[in-house]
Amino acid sequence: MSRKPELKGRAARLARLLPTGGTRGQAARAPFVLLVVVLLGGGLIGLLVLNSALSEGSFQLDDLKQRTKELTDEEQALQRDIDAYSAPRALQRRALELGMVPGGDPAFLDPDGTVKGAPSPAPAAATPLVLAPEALASTSAGATAATPSPYTEPSAPAPTSTTAAPPSTAATPTAAATPTPTPTPGR
Repeated sequence: MSRKPELKGRAARLARLLPTGGTRGQAARAPFVLLVVVLLGGGLIGLLVLNSALSEGSFQLDDLKQRTKELTDEEQALQRDIDAYSAPRALQRRALELGMVPGGDPAFLDPDGTVKGAPSPAPAAATPLVLAPEALASTSAGATAATPSPYTEPSAPAPTSTTAAPPSTAATPTAAATPTPTPTPGR
């Protein structure tokens, strides 16, 4: 009783081209579903690997930023030390410790050879500060309780001047020979 209607014309020709039977269509669907599942699984695994790589890169970036910050802080501390050592007062103190004295009035030469100004000699320094190597080693190691004298006798007599400085103004070594860096506010 269930009879298929007969097709005529164009519909009949198309019906002949199409395969008949429903079992073959069901069998072709299984590999397609398997292919879709494999592609989805591969995509998810690929996303997981990509996400892991990005996370690792983010951690490395954070580590490098922290290292850059530490190095920048160290550079700033070293620059503060350089600035402290090159400050005029620090240079003057170290020059006095070495026995240097300020120069007198300078004189200048003109291009024609005439002298401008009245030069004056530098004031003579008291006995220069010369430490013996064994005195440096004993004070740095702290091995001996007796403090050796920081002054040594010069091998030749010191030149004398009419304006010699009194011995009380001689340069004496200070405990704070190295300047301490000042902390930066806000850190």
